[in-house]
Amino acid sequence: MKGKQNPSDRGVMIVTGGSRGIGAAIARMAATRGYAVAVNYVSDTRAAQSVVDSITRGGRLAIAIEGDVAVETDVLRMFETSDRELGAVDVLVNNAGITGGFQRVEEISAPVLTRVLATNVVGSFLCAREAVRRMSSRHGGRGGSIINISSRAAELGGSGEWIHYAATKGAINSLTVGLAREVAAEGIRVNAVAPGLIETDLHAAAGAPDRVERLSATVPVGRAGSADEVAECVLWLASPAASYVTGSILPVSGGR
Repeated sequence: MKGKQNPSDRGVMIVTGGSRGIGAAIARMAATRGYAVAVNYVSDTRAAQSVVDSITRGGRLAIAIEGDVAVETDVLRMFETSDRELGAVDVLVNNAGITGGFQRVEEISAPVLTRVLATNVVGSFLCAREAVRRMSSRHGGRGGSIINISSRAAELGGSGEWIHYAATKGAINSLTVGLAREVAAEGIRVNAVAPGLIETDLHAAAGAPDRVERLSATVPVGRAGSADEVAECVLWLASPAASYVTGSILPVSGGR
């Protein structure tokens, strides 16, 4: 079924990196709140389709779109596919990101650094660019919301683990504040959510499957967070309840 034939209650949301972890939680929750959802993924077709199937079984609209956000042609194709299959985008969630693994600065290679910057920073810029071109009243759009997934690492620094990853999230914070001011008068709100220690497979993928258990005691509330707790904040920022909120970076970190 096409979104244009069966309009969603809240509009269309694109979630990059939506096949797992926080992205999958956002996609599923968005569907329950009335959005038609484009689930972007880079390689795991089965995981992305599983998210889509869980949404469509509930009677909501969702499609999976393969594409690497670091590749401009993939980003263009992703937005064009979403336009065609679901309709004009109302919310973009810039969630796709990689850590590059745990490395000290003295150990990091140029290819790893380049890849992390391309995915986390260039990818977010390209997706934001395409969203603005569609949402902005300056271009005949009806407005919208862009929500970037940052990290508390941007403030904490990631020393001894992933300063390279933290630096990309610092760039995301700058993108959030700057773009929010640039397009505020054009009907677009831009905000970020900065998760802290969250129970997802990100830690195992980076090479430390025990990281959540090991660091939970350092969180003031005494535990790691869940992907759903992050998703709740994203959906609030996307909603009319946050209509006067833009340029904000919301920590979701249990006080860490």
